[in-house]
Amino acid sequence: MSAKQPDADQRRLPRLGLFLLFAVALGWGVNWPIMKVALNEISPWTFRAYSLPASGLVLLVVARLSGLTLRVPRRLWPYFAVVTVFHVTLWYILIAYGVAYLGASRSVLLAFTVPLWSTVFALFILREPLTPQRLAALALGMAGIGALMWGDIEAAGISPIGAALTLVGAISWGLAIVLLKRVDWEMPVITLTGWQVFIGALPLVAIALIKDPVFQPLSAGALGSVLYNIFIAGALCTYGWYKIISLFPANVSALGTLMIPVVGVISGHVMLGEPIGLRELTAMIFICSALALALFTPAPPPGRPAAR
Repeated sequence: MSAKQPDADQRRLPRLGLFLLFAVALGWGVNWPIMKVALNEISPWTFRAYSLPASGLVLLVVARLSGLTLRVPRRLWPYFAVVTVFHVTLWYILIAYGVAYLGASRSVLLAFTVPLWSTVFALFILREPLTPQRLAALALGMAGIGALMWGDIEAAGISPIGAALTLVGAISWGLAIVLLKRVDWEMPVITLTGWQVFIGALPLVAIALIKDPVFQPLSAGALGSVLYNIFIAGALCTYGWYKIISLFPANVSALGTLMIPVVGVISGHVMLGEPIGLRELTAMIFICSALALALFTPAPPPGRPAAR
């Protein structure tokens, strides 16, 4: 995985990236109410301890069976450790608490302020240009998130800690997107994904063993939620997300995540009965407009050196 892509692939990559964006948005968006089912029975720590290490192992097994290397170059371990903490450990546990405290629809809104933070970090770390189209897309996307939150002061007031933790998780993920683009990883994307998910989950497993040492049997619904998070949200979607980051500039990748709250709000309504009204519909219009601008912004002129 590298920030630099071969010129011969430039016309193919955006098409693959678009497909992956829509697939990941569907898989992760539906996961917000699915997570809520499990979190009604078990703590966020236990939920992540069950699902994340298994997801990482699934990816590593697939990489090995495909004949790919599982080696992480020694010189990259410091970068690997930092990105893993921001992209996996902090993000997953903070967002799990957000869903537990705020509900699926409201937590997904704060979580996907990611494009704002990623755009700021990309501007200073990667020197990615903030073109007028991307600036307008960012403004529309944040307007969509704002429309969803408008008038929801009561919900935020119920759990200010949940809202704060979710926002910190969004900042962490926004920074991780940029740091992933900053490094030439010199390994297959599936290997990088598998190791980061597996190793990033180990602190969560340790905390879960301390906080919830007694095994708790799961209902069929909660077990289904955990299995979905192992194979679909944890393995397939996370691998797809790492591929997206390798194909698009950091700020465009982050703007693509705005599809996820749209799917999350709709699926929260269908699966959990969480309400959809004028605010939600207005927000969807803003967010879809932002995506149209972001995903069809002309690419930078050929020959511009990739950020390292």
